[in-house]
Amino acid sequence: MQVTIHSAKTNLSKLIELAKAGEEVIIARGKVPVAKIVPIPQHGFTIGLLKGKIKPGGPDFFEPMGEDELGLWEGKN
Repeated sequence: MQVTIHSAKTNLSKLIELAKAGEEVIIARGKVPVAKIVPIPQHGFTIGLLKGKIKPGGPDFFEPMGEDELGLWEGKN
């Protein structure tokens, strides 16, 4: 579907609904296409998406560092 800029301004809400339904909406200046209205994919957020995919055994960031590691961080070694 191709519409003029004037028609697009007048019917923007309807054109957005058409695009969401899968219709290709082209906006033209005169007969020259200048823009396309396309829907943005809607993805839901899934809690626990990585559950079971991350292996345990990584560093425990809440445990205190040993003296040798602490010396490296402080630039003493």
